[in-house]
Amino acid sequence: MCRDNRMSKGVMKKFLVGPLLVAGLMVAGCTSEIDVHGYVPIAEDVASISVGDSQETVSARLGEPTTRGLEGTNTWYYISSKVRRVAFFAPREIDRQIVAISFSGTRVAQIERFGLEDGMVIDLNRNVTVTDGRRLTFFEQFLGNVGNFSAESFIGN
Repeated sequence: MCRDNRMSKGVMKKFLVGPLLVAGLMVAGCTSEIDVHGYVPIAEDVASISVGDSQETVSARLGEPTTRGLEGTNTWYYISSKVRRVAFFAPREIDRQIVAISFSGTRVAQIERFGLEDGMVIDLNRNVTVTDGRRLTFFEQFLGNVGNFSAESFIGN
């Protein structure tokens, strides 16, 4: 009786270790990773820039911007974002900071700071081709072709 009891405890341990190991691996696979992209200067460095400073002064204190405004605009943008990735789920942006420095000629005209809460999502590419006309369902297309063909068109003369 005692011998059988010891055997069952050993078998029981084997059955518990497997599921616990699998559960541990599943939990480890669901940890999140945070990717940081871009560069935004610290607040003290941005505060050292004042309206009227030259582009050379801004470049020396803050470094080169992440991007510059489009042609015709004279604005420098320092952009940083944090993106969280969890397992197989779609990445989600959790933080975005933008410092925009506008110039009038070569002198600073305005300094603005934006965050993720100030922005809005713009879908630039929806991968949809818009076609004119009525969209038919599968059954409308199928039943619409009944009676349009004759045996002669398949057999020939």
